[in-house]
Amino acid sequence: MKKIFKEWIVPIAAAVIIAIFINTFLFFFINVPTGSMYPTIKPGDKIGVTKVYNRDKLQRGDIVVFYSNELGSMLIKRLIGIPGDKVDISEDGTVYINGAKQEESYVVQDGGNTGVSFKVPEGKFLFLGDNRGNSLDARYWNNKYIDSKDIKGKAHFILLPFSRIGKLK
Repeated sequence: MKKIFKEWIVPIAAAVIIAIFINTFLFFFINVPTGSMYPTIKPGDKIGVTKVYNRDKLQRGDIVVFYSNELGSMLIKRLIGIPGDKVDISEDGTVYINGAKQEESYVVQDGGNTGVSFKVPEGKFLFLGDNRGNSLDARYWNNKYIDSKDIKGKAHFILLPFSRIGKLK
């Protein structure tokens, strides 16, 4: 019995503790249920996400996982506006940040709610999906901005399906 404990129970318990530590403090995985980030991320993709501790290091264009209090769920969207930004979405879907036109090669389907403007408050962030014609994002939420405390991590790579394994752009 001592041998079983030493050779099986202790290593398995250690592995479980290490896995919990990694998932709690370093990184985690999410399954994507919708096409709001298509074609960058497709429904059914499993995404590797690193925890974010310093929100000041997030940059426009990062793909971020956050908790939406309004929807009561975790979401994954592209960071468009950081605190203090003025974001304008013209009628044709072009995004301007602080007056500068943004090149968004990842957006392949414009649409949805256009002709809107946002002024991102301090401590808040603005997110949009890449599939603008089919994304429930800040343009439609009652609370347009996500509080920094609700940001959970930054998406880095696709783990599954195997045919799509790779780093996110």
